Amino acid sequence: MTSSDDRPLDDVGTPAGEQPAAPRPGAGPPADDPTTGSPADWAADPAAGPVADAEGLDQPATGDPVESRDPSEAQPGDQPDGPSGDPSDLAASDELVLAQTALAERTLDLQRLQAEFLNYKRRVERDRDLVRENAVFTVLSGLLPVLDDIDRAREHGEVEGGFKAVADSLDRTVSGLGLTKFGAKGDEFDPTLHEALMHGSSPEVDTTRVDVVAQAGYRIGERVVRAAKVTVLGPEG
Repeated sequence: MTSSDDRPLDDVGTPAGEQPAAPRPGAGPPADDPTTGSPADWAADPAAGPVADAEGLDQPATGDPVESRDPSEAQPGDQPDGPSGDPSDLAASDELVLAQTALAERTLDLQRLQAEFLNYKRRVERDRDLVRENAVFTVLSGLLPVLDDIDRAREHGEVEGGFKAVADSLDRTVSGLGLTKFGAKGDEFDPTLHEALMHGSSPEVDTTRVDVVAQAGYRIGERVVRAAKVTVLGPEG
């Protein structure tokens, strides 16, 4: 078969010795290319177009199957997130624990010292009061004979004039220091307050009572400085 210029044609209609013309940009494949066609042609005849291996698309190049993976599952090669994997964060956490422990120890020491100070303060105040009471007790004990002489002088009516003023002033002073006198005729006998010199009986009493006060007793608060020396009478029978 020849063309009008008498040159033989090859199988695709191109004159022998000439290269096929390059396709124009945007032009589709040749109409007689058996490997091409429209999607409609492939749907009608699957063998007319390229057939993709559906299973091959899901396989890697090596042919090994691809395993599905849950993103929430940690893998051995994964790096843990957060400060626990950072050495500087771990060091900071250790320093915080040490600081908290030291603070707790210092707090306990402070509480113990405060308790010891309060106990010391109470003990000092108690000792101070006891020292004061002992000092007053010692001084007033030495004045008891003087007070006894003043009482005997009053009984005989000898406290007059200037001596009476001195005696009254002394009584006010010792009373201001807490010294009180006790023991009078008719008081109920109390062995913690009275020292019985003689015991008698009488139908006029129903309990043991003081009859005669030989020497008055004195006390400071609840502390007895000297018991009263008395004679007592009890009920008959």
